[in-house]
Amino acid sequence: MSAVLVVGYDPEAIPGVDGNALRASLDAELARFGENGIDAAMALIVFDETAEPALVASLTERPWDVVVVGGGIRRTEQLLPLFEQVVNLIRRHAPQAAIAFNTSGGTSVEAARRWL
Repeated sequence: MSAVLVVGYDPEAIPGVDGNALRASLDAELARFGENGIDAAMALIVFDETAEPALVASLTERPWDVVVVGGGIRRTEQLLPLFEQVVNLIRRHAPQAAIAFNTSGGTSVEAARRWL
């Protein structure tokens, strides 16, 4: 079974956003991976000193076939340093994994399938 890690920004850390509703949609996307016969996990990080150790722990948990980086990390100009950090940590700690990018939280399965 293929293994996919989805890296996203923790919805509980986004001011003015209903973190519970966003988390529910992320959980629905994880369920959709299972419906497509793909084993998936999610690493939700924030832009602080916990980002690197949290992501390294997830990246080294097992060999991933694909790591999908979410738009919340990529699209926000203030998070550009975090996006760079994420890409470089993937290269260093999961070099065997393809790197994919979703267009929204609901397109992670499609992003991963492009590389599986």
